[in-house]
Amino acid sequence: MSEDVEHLFWYNLRTGEVEQGFQSPSVDRVGPFETRAEAEKALEILRANSAKWAEEDAADD
Repeated sequence: MSEDVEHLFWYNLRTGEVEQGFQSPSVDRVGPFETRAEAEKALEILRANSAKWAEEDAADD
């Protein structure tokens, strides 16, 4: 992942908008994402990751 955060994208959970760089408080945003398209799918990505981690946790029990 690029270290130049001004060129990375974030999904703002409060507004539902994609932002480039640090435009909103960290509590309101998730990311970073390499592309705008990835950031636009942030909620879908988060849900998929959460489900995967829950399955892994259940398998470890």
